[in-house]
Amino acid sequence: MKRPIVERELFGGTDRPSRDVDPEKLPPISSTEMSRGPAELTDERGSRVNWKVFLISSAVILAFSIWAMLMPDTAQSTMKAAVDWISVNLGWFYVVTVTVVIVFVLWVALSKEGSVRLGPDHSRPQYNLFTWVAMLFAAGVGIDMLFYSVTGPITQFLQPVNADPESAAAAQDAVVWTMFHYGIAGWSMYSLLGMAMGYFAYRWGMPLSIRAVLYPLLGKRVRGATGDVIDIFALVGTVFGVATSMGIGVVLLNVGFSTLFGLPQGLALQIGLVLVAVIMTVAACTSGVDKGIRLVSELNLWSCAAMMLYILVTGKTAFLLNAMVENIGRFIFTLPERTLSTFAYVSDGSEWMGAWTLFFWAFWLAWGPFVGLFLARISRGRTLREFVIAAISAPVLCDFIIVTIFGNSALSEVFDGNSEFAKLAIDSPEQGWYALLEMFPGATFLIGLATLSGLLFYLTSANSGAMVMSNFSSTIPNPEEDGAKWLRIFWAVVTAVLTIAMLVAGGVTTMEYATLIFALPVTIIAYLVMASFSKVLRMERAEREGRTRKRRTTAVHGGRTPEKTWRQRLATLRSYPSKKSVDRFVAEVVEPALEAVAAEFRELDYTVELIQEPGPESGITESTLIVDMGEQRNFQYQIAAVEHNVPSFGGRNAPRGNDVYFRIEVFTQTGSEGYDLMGLSSQQIIDDVLDRYENHLSFLAYSHEHSYQSVVTPPTPPATDSIPAVPTSAEEVEEIDPEPTSEPVHDRT
Repeated sequence: MKRPIVERELFGGTDRPSRDVDPEKLPPISSTEMSRGPAELTDERGSRVNWKVFLISSAVILAFSIWAMLMPDTAQSTMKAAVDWISVNLGWFYVVTVTVVIVFVLWVALSKEGSVRLGPDHSRPQYNLFTWVAMLFAAGVGIDMLFYSVTGPITQFLQPVNADPESAAAAQDAVVWTMFHYGIAGWSMYSLLGMAMGYFAYRWGMPLSIRAVLYPLLGKRVRGATGDVIDIFALVGTVFGVATSMGIGVVLLNVGFSTLFGLPQGLALQIGLVLVAVIMTVAACTSGVDKGIRLVSELNLWSCAAMMLYILVTGKTAFLLNAMVENIGRFIFTLPERTLSTFAYVSDGSEWMGAWTLFFWAFWLAWGPFVGLFLARISRGRTLREFVIAAISAPVLCDFIIVTIFGNSALSEVFDGNSEFAKLAIDSPEQGWYALLEMFPGATFLIGLATLSGLLFYLTSANSGAMVMSNFSSTIPNPEEDGAKWLRIFWAVVTAVLTIAMLVAGGVTTMEYATLIFALPVTIIAYLVMASFSKVLRMERAEREGRTRKRRTTAVHGGRTPEKTWRQRLATLRSYPSKKSVDRFVAEVVEPALEAVAAEFRELDYTVELIQEPGPESGITESTLIVDMGEQRNFQYQIAAVEHNVPSFGGRNAPRGNDVYFRIEVFTQTGSEGYDLMGLSSQQIIDDVLDRYENHLSFLAYSHEHSYQSVVTPPTPPATDSIPAVPTSAEEVEEIDPEPTSEPVHDRT
């Protein structure tokens, strides 16, 4: 049913008729229209390549690669000029953007909407906590962190931006600056895009993509040219971000393989390592998340932990632990000041910002769509609060441990007067990193372990990056699926070509320039995502408040739960029914009760649909009663069997040999209401349906009373002979459907 054509007044709170706006192109203004998103964003052809995004992105990247390889000097000088302009004129914009993102994700996590899940309310995480954190860490942190963990602190000690060189103040901030650059800011960007994509994919059934996140703002336009432009920017930024990490990785691993195997260092070995990443990605592209990426992520975390423990035990243990505590404390208490620092009053402050803070902010922004999609892919069933808190704490703590152990180990050498090592770490960071490892006992073992860890970081970024790029260049209705295998191989090859091009054009410096430039459009995407996500979270809040308006209850989304007799309550305590007994109860009690309610609704001229079909997981019949509410959100009452684990203390009626049992739970459009109907009578189930229906009417009335037209319900059209006015007060609702007395259902006409 189409809604009236309207123009919205931003501050007036009213809707004004207009003849110039196509209603099909307007963004959704109700949860009913939001539910049409999956159909409007996909078609019946299933997963397929988005050729516009694929061809344009490929052309941009290949053209840049050819230009960088044929005219390396021109490419480097042109990009440096662009970066200098951005640092002077737009540095503040990067800083403000990152600050806003941090505040926004913390607001989501700490608000009441933090309990919303990435999926239906009854969904639960697929991966255990350790595996999930390992995959978070491996995907969100590349080998570049090892690269900067030594050169960063030493540079900030010898060439500080706001202190005297080699002073106590410079020493206190040296490691903290690197922690800051690998801290909460980047993971907040990952959290923003990850939770937004996961929310729309798993809770609303939309594709796992950035364009789906913008559906509440842009409506059907995200399926056309507008959505293609968004995906192109996200894809190009992702490719440059991954290529930068791979380029830094091969520069670092080049030294490791040369030290271990005596291979000559240089461009040839670096290109060889890039080709190894392509071959490994091709070999792993058929394994998916559950096997290849999961295994590499866990192995990555273990090898990195072993390396850190070895350095901590064989190095200056007391100094490293003392410094770690002080670094973390200083980071926490100076975070607000550092986050908003632009060094406007410092000579050459913009140059320092461009080389350090702005580069890292651009790096995180470029990686944001890539890591965000990957994190969403592995986080179905997590709450928004759990997702954000875990993402900005567990991986960040791992980052801090790595940076403080490597950084303070390097600083202790400089404090002891090793100026030659300090110069090497600044002029050639990859050489400085391995030079530090050679100072520890058992250097060959440590170098081998460090090279393995770096290689795993490198391969994880290449493998997961190819998977995400294939998703960005495809239209995939099912968020559990990934892009075609050949597409993953193609993007692995294109990323390798770009990496080689930037190595030829000037190495790491050129990669830093390219990342900062191509991350600029992603900042606009970040603002659009925050606006869209906040809009749909307002809908979640309005629904929750509307459902609890009439009375306080124990059901998840409002409304009283069925009242059981004391004998029913006692009979169900510690009783864990089997699938067979639940199946019989559904057939003998639940189905007849819902059929009776549906028949009575139809008798009173309601448009009612009762769907009864086997559950996809349990095989037990699921019944869904839908009452058409016209322009408003339809009333839905669904009953489904949900499998649960039997508690370890067992139960009186727990079947022998079984460790699971089934509950018959009530579901609305947003998930389970959290209570069990098993053991109730038909009359009690009928009463529960009517309670839910009354509660739904109360929710609609609340939505109109509090001007939630933009997010919950369509605007009220003028009352005419042909279009009835929508109720806008509780009194009008009572006139339509008063409190039940002797009759169970009332005619709403």
